[in-house]
Amino acid sequence: MNVESPAGKAHLDIMQGVIQRMAANSASCKTWCISLVSAILVVAADKGKPHVVWLALLPTLMFFLLDTYDLAFEKGFRDSYNTCVKHLHSGSAADSDLFRVALESRVSDHQWKAMKSLSVWGFYGCLAVLVGAAFAFIR
Repeated sequence: MNVESPAGKAHLDIMQGVIQRMAANSASCKTWCISLVSAILVVAADKGKPHVVWLALLPTLMFFLLDTYDLAFEKGFRDSYNTCVKHLHSGSAADSDLFRVALESRVSDHQWKAMKSLSVWGFYGCLAVLVGAAFAFIR
């Protein structure tokens, strides 16, 4: 099996679709997190209750963990995709490798890397700082 085979191309398309869904999930996590945190901050400001502001850290933490989980899967599938491409280019891809969409490594290995990512810490860290600033402002 090689790169020019229709089965190889179809398999790569499937893998690309999975990777795109994982990236979309990460974007959705950030969108939902912003919406929930904003709603909590608005309610806290409207009611004049600064202690309610700290509730905004709960969705921030939950979406942080979910986002890193999605990013870990995305990274794992990208690694699997790259390995598949390497096998197809070298001509060593077997029929049993095709249409098997699986990770080659553990998700937890990638999750720790995702937690250290600037795209995750930059977003959720800024959001946590915003929650702290909102608490100071509402008091």
